[in-house]
Amino acid sequence: MSNESNLKIENVVASTKLAEEFDLNLIVEKFQTAEYNKQKFPGLVYRVSDPKAAFLVFTSGKVVCTGAKNVADVHTVIGNMAKKLNSIGIKTIENPDIAVQNIVASADLKAVLNLNAIAIGLGLENIEYEPEQFPGLVYRISDPKVVVLIFSSGKLVVTGGKTPDDCARGVEVVREQLDNMGLL
Repeated sequence: MSNESNLKIENVVASTKLAEEFDLNLIVEKFQTAEYNKQKFPGLVYRVSDPKAAFLVFTSGKVVCTGAKNVADVHTVIGNMAKKLNSIGIKTIENPDIAVQNIVASADLKAVLNLNAIAIGLGLENIEYEPEQFPGLVYRISDPKVVVLIFSSGKLVVTGGKTPDDCARGVEVVREQLDNMGLL
């Protein structure tokens, strides 16, 4: 796997069940920076730093963690969250099953790209390109199952990956196809 594209993970979204249920009013009372407005959104929002992430906490005991820059940080912040909940008397599930739902990464092919030629070359069944609506070309790849946004600047945004490797492979698929068409 070449690292010329300098893949950078921007966001990891993961979910888990941390308890059988949560009393969100208790949490918002005890966690200084927590925000909870049931009229606006059914979950409580709690932001942490070091490592930086945000949580959506639901009465069902489910938690969504977003904003982490790598999968290890997700495990760290969820572990820290469980400890903090335990410290206010909320029993959490030990060793919760954490599922990565989505990884968003960016990369740079370091080339100016002709998106019209790419749209024609990749074939219209896997792509969406409407420059009046959105400046990037949307390319849906089936293996790995990711979506790559391709911009004329050569920058790419990869989304939908479940692992960093999915994202890296998505970039390689784009690079190889553009290379084969002589568009890189």
